[in-house]
Amino acid sequence: MAPITEVEGRRLALSNLEKVLYPATGFTKGEVLHYYATVAEVLLPHLRGRAVSFLRYPDGPDGQVFFTKNVPPGTPDWVTTAEVPRVEGPSRMVLVQDLPSLMWSANLVTEFHTHQWLVDTPDEADRIVFDLDPGAPASIAQCCEVALWLRERLARDNLETYAKTSGSKGLHLLAAVHGASSERVSEYAKALAVEAEKAMPRLALHRMTRSLRPGKVFVDWSQNAARKTTAAPYTLRARPEPTVSAPVTWDEIEECRAPGRLDFRAVDIAPRIQDHGDLLAPLLETEAAGSLP
Repeated sequence: MAPITEVEGRRLALSNLEKVLYPATGFTKGEVLHYYATVAEVLLPHLRGRAVSFLRYPDGPDGQVFFTKNVPPGTPDWVTTAEVPRVEGPSRMVLVQDLPSLMWSANLVTEFHTHQWLVDTPDEADRIVFDLDPGAPASIAQCCEVALWLRERLARDNLETYAKTSGSKGLHLLAAVHGASSERVSEYAKALAVEAEKAMPRLALHRMTRSLRPGKVFVDWSQNAARKTTAAPYTLRARPEPTVSAPVTWDEIEECRAPGRLDFRAVDIAPRIQDHGDLLAPLLETEAAGSLP
């Protein structure tokens, strides 16, 4: 029988704590839950108010990996949910608002993915995101070169850019915006991706065409579409090792010269939070959001 744990007054059945989810390192489900409890203070502000898509991997990254967008069966009645617009019609999704709902969600064994808008204002984006994805033999080092160009370009439009690793091969760049629809943000993001390709034709690519991607960095602007989601800051990823989508400094990006330089795992994150705090905290300050030109 799963042990019952009380979290801020909510009773949770946390199951299979000894189960190894990451065989390459022996990282267990219990350690996954401990990780999320440890980073909750910085993770939760980036989840609150946003519908969450769960990318579940209950048997580890080598097992079945699948998205759960609708409220899962058996969701406790104290977990906040909201109706959100979808092309195929409204659906109800989970909001991870507090530590109990975070730990309940983490017990499902999931990556956390969110839209670039809040459920209270689904018609207005509050983030712009670029997913920089390297095609081998390009690596995160080349992503950093493209990131520096995009940072400077966005600054010309008075948008302050912040960065995190994807937790996989690349980088995510984010800026806070207001007053624009997801469609308008997507148009702007695509235009900048096209500019990046023109400025760095041997390095950057704005098209998804697989045959064009070897040795280049795909500047994925499409995740700004209202229907799409991106891995949340601090989420664990379903990778061979317990890698994290970790905020990074611009100094770290400028100094990145080799693959693996910006790989961060669960055990690395608490010391980074102690040293840096939440590097993405400015994204949560509404007065710091910029307007698209």
